[in-house]
Amino acid sequence: MLQNYLFDFDGTLADSGTTTVDAIQAVFADYKFTQPSANEIRYYMGIPIETSFPIWTDHQADDKTLAAMYADFRQIYGELERVNIKLFTGIKDVLATLKADNKELFVVTSKASGAIKRSLKQLAIEQYFTGTIGSDQVDHYKPAPDGVLNIARQYQLNLDQCIMIGDAKYDLQMGNAAGVATCGCKWGAYDVASLEKEKPTYLIDRPQELLTLR
Repeated sequence: MLQNYLFDFDGTLADSGTTTVDAIQAVFADYKFTQPSANEIRYYMGIPIETSFPIWTDHQADDKTLAAMYADFRQIYGELERVNIKLFTGIKDVLATLKADNKELFVVTSKASGAIKRSLKQLAIEQYFTGTIGSDQVDHYKPAPDGVLNIARQYQLNLDQCIMIGDAKYDLQMGNAAGVATCGCKWGAYDVASLEKEKPTYLIDRPQELLTLR
């Protein structure tokens, strides 16, 4: 029986629209690097900018430049997010139902820990979550299992009762590497075929289907 539900954030709980694309392209223009296309950015959604930015700069940016780009991205993203971000339809009711059923809910995300706490508060869903873990709280980023394993260790969770829920293949790869059940979410996915290839335990179309998982 599933007891612990670990959620990705962007594309799973919330829709940030073009916020990520706009913020990344603005930063790359400011630093005179070729802007990654919207499709390139969406392909890498689900992994931290600490992984994707060096790739998009062809590893030509030094550590100091990259650190400045990360900081600028987070500032721009935060400003845009306040206007653009919204919950997917039905998500809040699903979270409330799971919580009322005494399930433990967590967020495991590539966003920084401060940013995810801000987002949960803005969307008025922070009360449903027992804990969160961001990219600054792991030694190895998605698709490594660190996020799931750190949450399990911190809250003494039984991995057999955990499920990792996300819209990107990296979420499913992380869950598989950690040895937990996985659930692919079609409603926010950029590439559903890539989810299918990971052979998740569940692949669902609507948030309400989360209530039927066992």
